[in-house]
This record gives sequence, C-alpha cells and structure tokens, in this order.
Amino acid sequence: MTPPRTSVRAEAARALAPVLQGKASLDATLPTALAALPARDHSLLQALCYGTLRQGPQLETVLGQLLRKPLPARESRTRAALLLGLYQLSEMRVPDHAAVTETVQAVRLLGHSRLTGMVNGVLRNFSRNSQALLDAANRDPVGRYAHPRWLIDAIRQDWPQAHTEILTANNRPGPMTLRINTRRSQREAWLKRAAEADIEALPASTPDTAVNLTSAMDVNALPGFSEGEVSVQDAAAQWAACLLEIEPGMRVLDACAAPGGKTGHLLERAPDNTEVIALDVNQERLARVDQNLRRLGLTAQLVCGDMSRPRDWWDGRLFDRILLDAPCSGSGVIRRHPDIKYLRRASDLPALATRQAELLATAWSLLAPGGQLLYATCSIFHAENREIIEAFLAEHSEASSLNLPETLGHPCGPGRQILPGEQDMDGFFYTLLRRSSA
Repeated sequence: MTPPRTSVRAEAARALAPVLQGKASLDATLPTALAALPARDHSLLQALCYGTLRQGPQLETVLGQLLRKPLPARESRTRAALLLGLYQLSEMRVPDHAAVTETVQAVRLLGHSRLTGMVNGVLRNFSRNSQALLDAANRDPVGRYAHPRWLIDAIRQDWPQAHTEILTANNRPGPMTLRINTRRSQREAWLKRAAEADIEALPASTPDTAVNLTSAMDVNALPGFSEGEVSVQDAAAQWAACLLEIEPGMRVLDACAAPGGKTGHLLERAPDNTEVIALDVNQERLARVDQNLRRLGLTAQLVCGDMSRPRDWWDGRLFDRILLDAPCSGSGVIRRHPDIKYLRRASDLPALATRQAELLATAWSLLAPGGQLLYATCSIFHAENREIIEAFLAEHSEASSLNLPETLGHPCGPGRQILPGEQDMDGFFYTLLRRSSA
C-alpha cells in the first residue's frame, strides 16, 4: 500500500506555521491546504486550524510546560503540529490514541521524522496529566483567556467592566449570519423556504435583515443564494447601510469597499436613481466587489484608487453620503478571525490610528454641505474609535455627530460601540457625522 503523501493534520500544520509566526493570515494560507485535500476533509481541516488559533495562547502556555527548551524558529511546522495535537486532546472528541498517532504521522509527512519521538512523548505526557497542566496554564491570564498579554491588557483598559465577557466571546465561534436582500425577498418568506429545505435558521434580534443559521453550511446550498436573495454578513456590519439613509438622486461613496458586502447592502436599500461609487486600493479585492454585485444583480461604479489620494481618482463632484469603513486592528472580529491574536501587536495601534484620522479628514473633504459621513470600524479600541472622532470634532466646527439608535450597543463618546458577542454580533463602532449646510 502506497503511504499517504499528506494528511489533514500535516496540511493544517503547513497552514498554521506562518500564521503562528505572525507572517501570514489564515485567509492567505488556508486555500493551499484545502486544495491539497479531498472535499470530505475540508471541514476537519478548518475546525483544526480555527480551533487551534482560538485556543493558541493557552496551548502555547501548556506547551511551554511540556518542552525542556523552546523549539527553534526553523521548526515552525513541528510547533504547529504540537499545538494541533494539544488542541485535539483538550478540545475535540478525538480519541487520545488517534490524536497522538495522527499528529506524529503528520510530523513524519512534513519531513521531520527525527522529531517524532519528541512529539509522541509530549502529547502522551499531556494526555496523562492534562488537567494539572491546564490548571497551571489557567493561573496565568494568557492561559486562562487564550489571548496574548498585550491584548488582554488593552481590552481591560478600555472596557474594565466588560473585559472578561469580551475575552470569553472572542473564543466562541460566531454564527453564520445572512443578510436578506429586501429587493428580492423578505425575512419571513426566506425563513419559510429555509425550513422547507431543512435548514435551521432564526431571525436575528437586530437588524431586521439578519438571519442566524444554527449550523454553518455551503453558501451554494442556501435557498436563493445564487439569485442574490441572501448574502453572508454579520449582523453588526449590516447596520452600516441601515444607519446611512440614502435619499433619491444622491451621490454615495463607499470609501473602502472590498469585499463589497456593505456596497451591496447600500444598493439594496438605495433608490434606483442613486449613484454609488465603490472605491478600493486593491484591484484584486475590487474584483470581488464586482463578483458580489453581479450575483446580487446590482451595479456600482467601481474605482481602483487610494482614499488618501483623491486627486488620482476623484472627478471633483462632492458626495451626499460617505461610508468610511476604516482599516483597523480587527479587535472586534477575533471570534471570526482568531489569527488576529498572532498577527496584531500593541505597536500597530498608533500607526492605525494615524491612518484612520488621515482617511477621515480626506473623506470629509469630499462631503457636500448637509451631507453625512458614517465612520465605522470592526475595532473595540478607543484609540481607533471615540478618540479619532473626538479629535476630529474638536478641529472641525462644521461637523456634528448625529444620534444613533440607543438599542445599538453602548454609548461611546460621539458614537455607539457594539461589543463582541452582544446579540450574537461582532464588535463594531459607528459614528454618524453631518456637515453643516453653511
């Protein structure tokens, strides 16, 4: 019998190694791993990768107790395999002997046969002493909350009364949430079709276009997906188009549009004679906007350009509405992107805040008198949210913040903050600014 060339765990280790080193996102590495495996193994691969990253800081604390000395950087795939093994033993319903054997085999397939004895010994040691090792790890906040220390400290500083709930929510996978295209269907009608197809789905508490699935599934199996009746989008992100009310004949800019979820939602809610410009700096990402809009049967003017350099793409006509979904730390979406725990550093925040302030100032210069600009981030840090807006308002007397629904998250300076997990939503910040007509 020909030995296998790869395995689910070997491909998971290949995908995770650069992520654990902070060199690549899981979105960048996972497609290659998926392509190397048959479709029947894809769900297991994704469960292993996402789960290991979600619990990664805790597993690293445990691994530190089990190793006599840290693995050198060149053994990044073996380190990833060890964390995968620990995750299976501690969190998955995989028999201990199978988890150990399959992980050792993965290390062999990765070309590190000389380390299989060490891997076998470490995992068997954990299997025998798991509770004591986990108890010891949990005495440290990094192990207890499965977050890097800087992230724990930053969340505690900004949200002292809610930091435990935020950290806990970050470690729970978010639901698969859909947005109903009200041009083509209504929520109750779509839920009825889902039930007829034996798909368990429930209306989200807010907004009224959101639906949560009980279990994630292939989007192509969703009723009406190919016809543009539904899209995948977290409920918190769906609030953007709800807050930026568009009137007939308006000119609208989606300033950082890719991958196009918010662009599509804006168009679904906008009158037919609305002019929508979807801007993004990356041509490949802009192509995803085009694909999403084609599926929805909607059109926008797609422009590849840098929001901070409008002279390169802007035609000089002011906008009545602007959505600025600013690039941010992603601290509000860790439950969906657990690799953020490895990809972000505390030192990233000042540069991000500088960039956000620059983008806001530039976007404001393109807004017509009487127009509205919605500033949004998927961050929960004040430095990227309320502090940006407070500084902006202090410098611009012609700007004022408008009231947002009190049911939306928490008051946060001139805006509202949704915290991760609240009403099953991601963490999001919104501020709606109006430019005076004078």
